[in-house]
Amino acid sequence: MFNRSMLLPPPPNDWASATRVFGARSFSIDYKNNCFEKDGKPFQYISGSMHYSRVPHYYWKDRLQKMYMAGLNAIQTYVPWNFHEEQQGVYNFSGHRDLEHFLDLANQTGLLVILRPGPYICAEWEMGGLPAWLLQKPNIVLRSADTDYLGAVNSWMAVLLPKMKRWLYTNGGNIISVQVENEYGSYYACDYNYMRHLRTLFQLFLGENTVLFTTDGNTDKEMTCGSLEGMYATIDFGTDTKISQAFSRQRRFEPRGPLVNSEFYTGWLDHWGDQHAEVDTQKVSTMLGEMLSMGASVNMYMFEGGTNFGYWNGADHDNRFRSVVTSYDYNAPLSEAGDPTEKLLTIQDTIRKFREIPEGPMPPASSKMAYGFVTLTMVGELNRLLDTLCPQGPVKSQYPLSFEEMKQFYGFMLYRTKLPRDLPENTALISPLNGVRDRAYVSVNGVFQGILERDVTLVMNITGKQGDQIDVLVENMGRVNFGSKINDRKGLLTHLILGMDVLKDWLIFPLNIDEAIASGWPQSGMRRSTPTPIRGPSTGPVFYQGTLAPNGLAWDTFLRLTDWTKGQVWINGVNLGRYWPKRGPQQTLYVPGPLLSPTQPNNITVLELEGAPPHTRVVFLDRPQLSSTASGT
Repeated sequence: MFNRSMLLPPPPNDWASATRVFGARSFSIDYKNNCFEKDGKPFQYISGSMHYSRVPHYYWKDRLQKMYMAGLNAIQTYVPWNFHEEQQGVYNFSGHRDLEHFLDLANQTGLLVILRPGPYICAEWEMGGLPAWLLQKPNIVLRSADTDYLGAVNSWMAVLLPKMKRWLYTNGGNIISVQVENEYGSYYACDYNYMRHLRTLFQLFLGENTVLFTTDGNTDKEMTCGSLEGMYATIDFGTDTKISQAFSRQRRFEPRGPLVNSEFYTGWLDHWGDQHAEVDTQKVSTMLGEMLSMGASVNMYMFEGGTNFGYWNGADHDNRFRSVVTSYDYNAPLSEAGDPTEKLLTIQDTIRKFREIPEGPMPPASSKMAYGFVTLTMVGELNRLLDTLCPQGPVKSQYPLSFEEMKQFYGFMLYRTKLPRDLPENTALISPLNGVRDRAYVSVNGVFQGILERDVTLVMNITGKQGDQIDVLVENMGRVNFGSKINDRKGLLTHLILGMDVLKDWLIFPLNIDEAIASGWPQSGMRRSTPTPIRGPSTGPVFYQGTLAPNGLAWDTFLRLTDWTKGQVWINGVNLGRYWPKRGPQQTLYVPGPLLSPTQPNNITVLELEGAPPHTRVVFLDRPQLSSTASGT
């Protein structure tokens, strides 16, 4: 029988006394009694997922405190490899990427940690956390014993895992278990040599007594290919699954030991063009209670979703490419802005039946502000700003080069050439073999012609004269994060064919838009005096800028671009992510309050890719609108 004492971690900041009470700190699997054992006593965790990479670091403590007060005794987090090694051999663990600071805050709060360091994580994150520079090797086989892939994994883990060793619970930290790879049974390779290599690598750096585990979906194939002796096999499932059936499957692979649902889905993700996903609160609460009453350890995925800031969203590819939206709200117990929801309170009531909830009030929702309307002015068409956005100049190539070949892994790249002959009548511009990855915005002599879109629009018509300039701006909409298509190269991957001609002799501009904006452009380039009004909204890729006047407050807010089409937004140099209200469902972008200055003008930069509305206004609201059915402004 389980009792409440089995669920209680030591109080915050009291790990030393825990050691005195229990002797040497220990965490292991008790196969005899079908449970985890912590410090010599049976232990059951109630955990929630939070990804530090999706929550600004100044809000980590707030979110962790809310999770602790909800009754959790553990959290689960992924480590996105590409978040820390965007460029090969260059590692970043500072600021929003300071994983050890996050672990320390969890430790201070009284939360144990279930660490999921990959190397692959899925997580609806760009390329499932794998760095895009891996794709510079044209024949690399990801998530396998391929020597190029394993060499990169070895180098990364030799940096990451030694940092994690001091945070293991047995070494005085709070990491109780470590996942090896992620849902490997869902991948086509089924390479046991690869999994054996990872097991050896993790044991080498973390020690042979560290509890290593795997997580896989509720099918025999997934559990068979994803599990391996020496790593405890756990399962994941949501409210559409029978608990008895799922745990019976886990038992076939782990006859003894604790029952574990490593991803119990409290909600679900959204793609552009989807309906906003929701999972019934009562179903979540009821199933959680049933699993806890069985003695199972449960991690709720997600407990706090957060945001895919910048270009970090992933994508899925089943029948076609589907990009994940900027918000990762996930219909989770804590909202995208970290606010407690009715779902959280209901889950808290369920947990209260199994353990003592910490005393004291739940930290409140953050303050929100509807700052109102801001009118933006046009800076200029993107293709006229290349001196600023690509100061090093273009690369010349007879045929198109991919993002990876250009070492431009995220964002946008412009391809420019000339029309080979006169086109007095509409002539088909074709992307053969579905070679545009993922959207291409086509202009002739600066006049926007239309869009080519992966899996959707592979042909468009253009006219022009021989020698006219044709610009093709290609947007990386996020690499596939799940399944066999994660080797998702970006850019123009095949020739573009115009009528009977293959377009050649390209100038390729890798655009470093983020660096330019972080350096103060375009506001720094505007004249101090009142500028001459620039003509109204244009079609095609155009930059707009404006300022939100300070009012003495820096509160959370939500930016809505009513009647705008699709693009990217930066505030005070920080990339908030993509907007696409025309396709939906997401209608607002979350703006964390600390991004705003209460005393200085706040710079807003918008790259509208297709067409801005005549009013060129944006509006800051005090609540999110994540559904296409949300009322207008």
